[in-house]
Amino acid sequence: MSVSAAPTDTLHRVLTAERRPPTPSALSATFTLGWRAALKIKHVPFQLFDVTAFPLMMTLMFTFLFGGALAGSTRAYIQFLLPGIVVQAIVFITVYTGVGLNSDITKGLYDRFRSLPIWQPAPIAGALLGDVMRYSIAGVMVIALGTILGFRPQAGWFGVLLAVALIILFALSVSWIWIVVGMLVKSPESVMTSSFLLLFPLTMVSNIFVDPATMPGWLQAVVRVNPVTHLVDASRGLMHGGLRLASVGWVLLASAVVVAIFAPLAMRMYRKER
Repeated sequence: MSVSAAPTDTLHRVLTAERRPPTPSALSATFTLGWRAALKIKHVPFQLFDVTAFPLMMTLMFTFLFGGALAGSTRAYIQFLLPGIVVQAIVFITVYTGVGLNSDITKGLYDRFRSLPIWQPAPIAGALLGDVMRYSIAGVMVIALGTILGFRPQAGWFGVLLAVALIILFALSVSWIWIVVGMLVKSPESVMTSSFLLLFPLTMVSNIFVDPATMPGWLQAVVRVNPVTHLVDASRGLMHGGLRLASVGWVLLASAVVVAIFAPLAMRMYRKER
């Protein structure tokens, strides 16, 4: 009895010699998983392309292809285009929230996070935090290139900062849609495929590239109800002056509605998945 008890007592003393580290706070877990989400950019080639090369390519392509025809010169057109192309660049990469979540579920990392003694919504909160860095990188790169091409914000750079903040706020609300999609479909590729059904018409049928006044009446009606149109109007107003408070209000309302619908749905599905 004493012989068998000795190893047990020794093992108990070894395992309890050090104090167990404290459980990480919700904020600490969120920041850690947010940093993890940001690091994915350099490990996933498609994300690296969409965050860096794709926005720059779109800016150059549309500026030099349509600048002369639509505005008389590329320098004149970049003043109109850049606020819209920042919107398109950031809104397009919102899909990676769902892609990353679906990838974690597929690879079993989701179950690993569930077993950890952390605040359980931290993987989603961290993904959204990582998105802020991703969106900021895309926005800075487009604005830097636009500045080289001749973009000059009439309302100053503080207006540009406010415009980017509004765009990121809207993009974070859209990210909740892809969180839901990421938990519904079976593969990251399916999330990407689904995104084109929403993001392509949402950004193209808007006022990003041309004035809606040149469009047919029925198409103008569609463009007017598109939240991206109001986001672009608000961004142009913040960057160039003549702020349209109605457009800012519509953007905030649309963001709130999307979050109110999809955030509770996403969290309910998250708990079920667990």
